[in-house]
Amino acid sequence: MAQSLNLSSFSTQLQALKLGVLQTSTLARNAAQPVELDQNRVGRLSRIDAMQGQAMAQANVERQKVLLSEIERALTEIESGDYGRCVECDEFIAVARLEADPVTQRCIVCATKFEQG
Repeated sequence: MAQSLNLSSFSTQLQALKLGVLQTSTLARNAAQPVELDQNRVGRLSRIDAMQGQAMAQANVERQKVLLSEIERALTEIESGDYGRCVECDEFIAVARLEADPVTQRCIVCATKFEQG
């Protein structure tokens, strides 16, 4: 059962998503810079808040790297003609699912099985 995918539309959507991720990554990297621990300038609670913010920013940087990798993979699959197929069962992923999450790699059935372990 073949499905009709507008690959140029998905490519445009993925390129826009990539640009947004790159912009967000720059901001997150700046926020993840080391926290100054000068006790004369900043109180203890402020330092704790700053360190927590730094840790969250570092986690966000890592999430952005993973998302960027997924976007690059999807763009490569569009070019090779493999985009829109489930990595588990090799069936087509529903267009609505790809529209909701253009970097998804699994059909809904396989994604459900994967998430349940």
